[in-house]
Amino acid sequence: MARFIFITGGVVSSLGKGLASAALGSLLQARGYKVRLRKLDPYLNVDPGTMSPYQHGEVYVTDDGAETDLDLGHYERFTGVAATKGDNITTGRLYLDILTRERRGDYLGATIQVIPHVTDAIKGFVLNATDDVDFVLCEIGGTVGDIEGLPFLEAIRQLGNELGRDRSLFIHCTLVPYIAASGELKTKPTQHSVKELRSIGIQPDIVLCRSDREIPAEERRKIALFCNVRPSSVIQALDVGTIYEVPLSYHAQGLDDEVLATFGIESKGEPPLEKWKTIVKRVKEPEGEVKVAIVGKYTGLKDAYKSLNEALAHGGIANNVRVNTEWLESEIFEEPGHIQHLEDVHAILVPGGFGERGTKGKIEAVRFARTRNVPFFGICFGLQMAVIEAARNLVGLEGASSTEFGPCKNPVVGLMTEWTRGNTLERRQVDSELGGTMRLGKYPAHLTPGSKVAEIYGTTDIEERHRHRYEVNVEYREALEKQGFIFSGMSPDGVLPEICERHDHPWFIGVQFHPELKSKPFDPHPLFASFIKAAVTQSRLV
Repeated sequence: MARFIFITGGVVSSLGKGLASAALGSLLQARGYKVRLRKLDPYLNVDPGTMSPYQHGEVYVTDDGAETDLDLGHYERFTGVAATKGDNITTGRLYLDILTRERRGDYLGATIQVIPHVTDAIKGFVLNATDDVDFVLCEIGGTVGDIEGLPFLEAIRQLGNELGRDRSLFIHCTLVPYIAASGELKTKPTQHSVKELRSIGIQPDIVLCRSDREIPAEERRKIALFCNVRPSSVIQALDVGTIYEVPLSYHAQGLDDEVLATFGIESKGEPPLEKWKTIVKRVKEPEGEVKVAIVGKYTGLKDAYKSLNEALAHGGIANNVRVNTEWLESEIFEEPGHIQHLEDVHAILVPGGFGERGTKGKIEAVRFARTRNVPFFGICFGLQMAVIEAARNLVGLEGASSTEFGPCKNPVVGLMTEWTRGNTLERRQVDSELGGTMRLGKYPAHLTPGSKVAEIYGTTDIEERHRHRYEVNVEYREALEKQGFIFSGMSPDGVLPEICERHDHPWFIGVQFHPELKSKPFDPHPLFASFIKAAVTQSRLV
């Protein structure tokens, strides 16, 4: 029978609720428990798929094709448990489902209200498919006091009563700021945040206090007194050198022990955390370092490429080196002379994206990597830029481009309208809603035996996650392969190119999928491990 842990936040956003949830999940997992993590997002969008990366950060895609919050990436990276469509819900999705049911007449003429209809839908989401796990951790997005979050807080308040004390627990994340002018840590924001939460009817069992320095015992005692919790339930969430140190830090502060004690579960000694200690040691004490240029269009916000950044770090962990990333806005390469920014890097990566802005700069970055023998990794849109670069500069195809940017003479990248997935024929239309034109989720691919990617994966059959609308046009395959641009990975029906590579280059690979979504610190994705290994080799040549 599952126990439920609800994680809320107060004072300010971006306190690290997602990391706290992921770290606690990994600690419970290390103790032998089966966990599931979920995110409740109060915004009105149906999903983050159509939101700007500057607004929301990256869109994390699950195996079953859900476009979800980036925190689900943390959950997967820390626990290894694959997220599903059933692990992320938004207010927009809830209202869409409720109103669709109302239009069908499912409510038999009832007046639809926030209580009970919306709160019942939230509770149904939280409780669904949890029979096979020991703990369900539910993170509620936003902060206490947000208008849009009230239905979610009311729903988990109701669940706390319905499940009982032995099956529900509330953790509240707050900020304990340091005021430099007075030289003091201030507990009042935490007190007020908990007071706000209690006014809704939720008494937190554990208060997780984010701080950039140690919180003295007397201050923790004060927080416990005013927040109506045991002193042992005031847990410090201190800044650490790497996010992969968070599980070790929280365990040292007693978070997992306090959770078990609150549920009345006897702790069975120390959990095995050696893998986290090994990861932290490799991050903090690497044997070397490499410099990787990421040439993208959302470089102003690192969360726009969160999984990519972490996957590069995982590649560094696999090779025991530190990966220093240089984020470069692709538009700078559209001006003469700026290509010099790539002169001292050991590898170049062009990530995913949408739209024509910045494409000329990305193509120039691809050309630099190809002609200068610098390891190159193109992901999704990055693969398409590599194809266009080869079509223009090697094959000599006039007007080679993507139909995403408008009509062109040689559409080497275009919108495929149908393909097969297993035994199913899937279709899409140009005028479909944006979410309806995507190829989303896990798809299989067959790799050419003897190819570079088959060697890296150690197999010729793989499955990877996709999120894109446009595809490389297979009709140009022969012309491109004559110039050394090899299609080494294809969809099982041979219609959709999945991977391209060059055999006349130290490391030049483009993929249509997003391998970063499946990389984990204790299980780095093979493509990133190989890419960083190539960067290490390049660093010895520069």
